[in-house]
Amino acid sequence: MKIEISERAQKWFEQEMGISGKKGVRFLGKVYGSSQIHEGFSVGLDVDEPVSPIGKAEYNGILYYVEDADDWFFNGYDLHVGFDEKQREPEYNFIAQNKEDK
Repeated sequence: MKIEISERAQKWFEQEMGISGKKGVRFLGKVYGSSQIHEGFSVGLDVDEPVSPIGKAEYNGILYYVEDADDWFFNGYDLHVGFDEKQREPEYNFIAQNKEDK
């Protein structure tokens, strides 16, 4: 699984999440809301230390990752995090993986 974070989204995470030390931004599936890939579930965020990540990326010294426990939500997709200027918050886009990428 690939994770890409736009430059504008990176700035938002740095300013809003208060990340320090070995902790990073964890993306997870949560009940309520909606996403491109799951009705009734949306992307949640947590600041935590990774245990068993299935996907990760680092930008400006901050780790962004998805844990193995959340494979049910992200399975078969890469995650691109952009920024919605109107809502002033990150937006999540899921890109279907090619079978060769798995």
